[in-house]
Amino acid sequence: MRIIGGQWRGLRLAEVGAGDPVAHLRPTSDRVREAIFNLLINGGYGDPVTEARVLDLFAGTGALGLEALSRGAATLTLIDDGPAARSLIARNIALCRTEAHHLRLNATRLPPNPGAAYTLAFLDPPYGKSLGQAALHAALAGNWLAPEALVVWEEGTALPPPPGFDQLDQRRYGDTHVTILRAP
Repeated sequence: MRIIGGQWRGLRLAEVGAGDPVAHLRPTSDRVREAIFNLLINGGYGDPVTEARVLDLFAGTGALGLEALSRGAATLTLIDDGPAARSLIARNIALCRTEAHHLRLNATRLPPNPGAAYTLAFLDPPYGKSLGQAALHAALAGNWLAPEALVVWEEGTALPPPPGFDQLDQRRYGDTHVTILRAP
């Protein structure tokens, strides 16, 4: 696993191996991450990455959020409450020699956001557990998402957007479905 583009292009991130089935760690492959950023940059959304305030829910390794920082995002907050994920996130932030906020929170039960809302969010919950919609609802209710923020949601199946969110695009990459939403 490596950073695909930007200032840290080619940087190898901490090894996960086959992931952690107990912790439901399933890192986004380099191929899918590259496709996501190509879609964001070339999908007619303007430039949603440069200077973005990025929120990475179910951050796992932190690779999606760190990829955004590498490509010019202004800030990054990673949310994951798993011990394996916390360790990987800390190692990957150190490898990138950057600053990012890592919050040990359950993404489906977010407290009110104490700071400015985020303009770009990544959502990569464990597949097939119906956690994505709950996390989006919690992020919206807690003022974590700015009005019209872009949300990139990875799931194992194509799911409809939650109420209030507009679906802008949906693509399939192997067993991963990527949906781009616009927050209300």
